[in-house]
Amino acid sequence: MELNEIIKPENLVYTKPELMNDNPMHYCPGCSHGVIHKLIAEVIAEMGMEEKTIGVSPVGCAVFAYNYLDIDWEEAAHGRAPAIATAIKRLNPEKMVFTYQGDGDLAAIGTAETIHAANRGENIVIVFVNNAIYGMTGGQMAPTTLEGMPTATCPYGRNIALNGYPLKIGDLLAQLEGTCLVTRQSVQTAAAVRKAKKMLRKAFENSMAGKGTSVVEFVSTCSSGWKMTPEKSNKWMEENMFPFYPLGDLKNKE
Repeated sequence: MELNEIIKPENLVYTKPELMNDNPMHYCPGCSHGVIHKLIAEVIAEMGMEEKTIGVSPVGCAVFAYNYLDIDWEEAAHGRAPAIATAIKRLNPEKMVFTYQGDGDLAAIGTAETIHAANRGENIVIVFVNNAIYGMTGGQMAPTTLEGMPTATCPYGRNIALNGYPLKIGDLLAQLEGTCLVTRQSVQTAAAVRKAKKMLRKAFENSMAGKGTSVVEFVSTCSSGWKMTPEKSNKWMEENMFPFYPLGDLKNKE
């Protein structure tokens, strides 16, 4: 029996999002980026905003988002995505503008840009992927690295006395007057994916309604940087990341 005889159109329940390109993904097995890309693509298409969306990608693993999502993109210097997004949205208020950033980008070199854009209440969406490590550049310690968590630059684990505390940048952004939504999600289970998509949709709707800055943080894995299999990475994330970065809404103005 031919494969096309088994998979008949009437039996098809899921397809690749129409805004996802056919380019082979470079992300490591088990990486959360691919799932998050898929959700963003689905939300944009379901909102009918394919021709009105502009993404801003900076440096790190997140930089290649433009290679997979068939929308307009602008490249930003390391950490400067919220500043670029601010200019784009102010000049084109009818556009739906978002940044796509990792923790080494958003919570380190881009801390000032992130905080001030959010404090001004820019009508943009900040998608923040937090895997507690610098993934692309070799697994160095990030501002979000957990206490005791080993990395390439703290092989015996993060030492608070030496390296300071992990930065809960999401909690900080939730305190600012300009943010309307700050939520922390994940994509390691089907249920988590469904909830994450719902919050992404709300964030994008907020931006078009002029409610201020929305931040969707994804607590995620980095199998390569953590030196674990994808399965063990998910388990380690649930046991170690979630207690320190608990999932749920940090701020949700209705």
